[in-house]
Amino acid sequence: MTLSEARQILGLGPDEDPRPHLREFRVVRDRLAEMVRTAPTEALAERYQQGLQDIDRALAAVREYLEAIGLKMPEPEPAPPVSPQVPEEPSAPARRRRSGLTKALAAWAATLLCLSVSGWYYLKWQDELRVGRMLAIARLEREGASHIDERRWPEATAAFDEIERLNPDSPTVALGRRSIEAGMAEEQQQYGGYWNGQSRAALEAGRWDEAESAASKVLERFPKDRDAAILLREIAAARTGAALKEAVARAREQLARRQWDAAIATVRAALAQHPGDADANNLLTEAAAAKTQAADELAKARSLYQKALVRDRGQFDQQALDFLREAAVLAPEDPEIASLLEKMASYTRTLRVPKDHPTPAEALANAHDRDRIVIGEGTWKGPLVVTAGVEIQGAGPDKTIIECEAGEGCVITLGPTAKGSRLSGITFRHKSQTGETERFSAALMRGAAAEWVDCAFADACGHGLAVIEGGSAKALRCRFTDNGWNGASAMGENSALEIRESRLTGNFENGIEAWGGAALTASGNRCEGNSRNGIHADCAGQAVLIEGNQAKGNREFGIVISAAGSGQASDNIATANLLGGMALRSAARLKATRNQLQRNEGPGLVLEKGLDPAAFEDNPVSGNTGKQTLTGFVFDSPTENVSNSRPPEPAPDR
Repeated sequence: MTLSEARQILGLGPDEDPRPHLREFRVVRDRLAEMVRTAPTEALAERYQQGLQDIDRALAAVREYLEAIGLKMPEPEPAPPVSPQVPEEPSAPARRRRSGLTKALAAWAATLLCLSVSGWYYLKWQDELRVGRMLAIARLEREGASHIDERRWPEATAAFDEIERLNPDSPTVALGRRSIEAGMAEEQQQYGGYWNGQSRAALEAGRWDEAESAASKVLERFPKDRDAAILLREIAAARTGAALKEAVARAREQLARRQWDAAIATVRAALAQHPGDADANNLLTEAAAAKTQAADELAKARSLYQKALVRDRGQFDQQALDFLREAAVLAPEDPEIASLLEKMASYTRTLRVPKDHPTPAEALANAHDRDRIVIGEGTWKGPLVVTAGVEIQGAGPDKTIIECEAGEGCVITLGPTAKGSRLSGITFRHKSQTGETERFSAALMRGAAAEWVDCAFADACGHGLAVIEGGSAKALRCRFTDNGWNGASAMGENSALEIRESRLTGNFENGIEAWGGAALTASGNRCEGNSRNGIHADCAGQAVLIEGNQAKGNREFGIVISAAGSGQASDNIATANLLGGMALRSAARLKATRNQLQRNEGPGLVLEKGLDPAAFEDNPVSGNTGKQTLTGFVFDSPTENVSNSRPPEPAPDR
């Protein structure tokens, strides 16, 4: 405290000597001390104490000043007792000094009085505020607890935020917030667990909208729920995958109906959403190639049609019929070709069943070379034997069916004299596959040369179609389904099997197999779900051509080539086969190029020891289980099939 401030507190002038006024200062100080001791409240006592401290500091400042100038401040004399006599009139200077001290004391008294009154009101106001805060906090605590019980989290949070504002040090705030967090976590676990479970079940059942709705319920309530967010992504991916799968399936159906442009448009629309999908890209390539091939075949068919038209003299002409038949195979939807074929075929003798002969067997018994046998709709009794080069027409494989018991023999047999025969639009099947010691085929060719178009071979006790004894078979757009051995097979020297654009599914052995010196051509076929391989070629020194086939989901390999004298395996697709995509042995002297071997359960490509892997690098291999390419593989014996035992040769017809 400065000297000026001390003089102002004590009521002294700037140059006035404080020593004569010590008694008055003492009286004021004692009064303040008494007020401190007798104050009604602690707050007022504190305020009186502040005034007392100010006087003590002022006196200390004055004392220091006097000591600094060499004057000693004497101790104040005790106040004399009050005399009842009237005191002498003081002189004028004394009156002025006393007047100043009196004013100072009066000022202090007034100040202390004001402080006392204002302090009392202030403390009363502070007490009221404190009580109000306590009541408000108690109310907010009750409300917060109630909101927590009712799981009203925003209201509970607001209540504890207000408590913190009123009392930042309140332990209730931290406790309440922990209760809110625990309650929200419990609610999220219960609510999310139920609806996420519903979503997962709907997702696995393929009910996308239901699955999405259930997961969205969780995110509406808990936007940060991780499981629900993952579910929504899985639902979107599953929905997209299903749409892609549906588009690819639709495109395949269009392709099978030869609707090239529609198939290409469908695949391109799918690829616009999924540009990297391998199946869709492969299908687009297949459709574009099929369209190009169809255009080339149509041009060739029209050329053959013109040649046949020139030869039409109103009488039988084998060359003209051959032209037209080939043209009809190349362009089956061309009405002019079909009309001219019907016309020129009518120049020969036509035997109709049941119009001219009651059964196919009787018609065949009366047939000669170049005769045409037309079999109407219905299920007809076999077995049948063909001994002449005839054309046998059915109403369609789903309409004309020839069958017999498995123990009676092959449903139809073509002998060596049946060369040049053509069979179309007929299903050949056994009525049962069980209880027989001899495994007869549905169709057997013994040295015959024949063409099968739009036929079906199903449920045979043995092979669907078997070619032996130097026979030669061409199968176009045929179906080989659920036969007891191979779907289609050729065996023995000089036998040959050519099979194109056919489906071979669910056969107990291979879809297609050739062995024992037979030649094999397989192009554009689908071999799926067979118990062994899709295609197996063990053709020794014969030529093998395997191109553009699809081998999928077979129980062993998609394609196995054990031996071949020449040829190639190219542009085939092998996928999802159990043991692997393609297996090549060193005896297979052919080129294998551009085969797509993907997503098989075993290696994509298996190469026997002695084969140079560099020669097969242009075969795309990816996504297979284990090694993509397995090299240096050693088979048990040089003559052993990769896929175990081979079915016996078919028994001749009885």
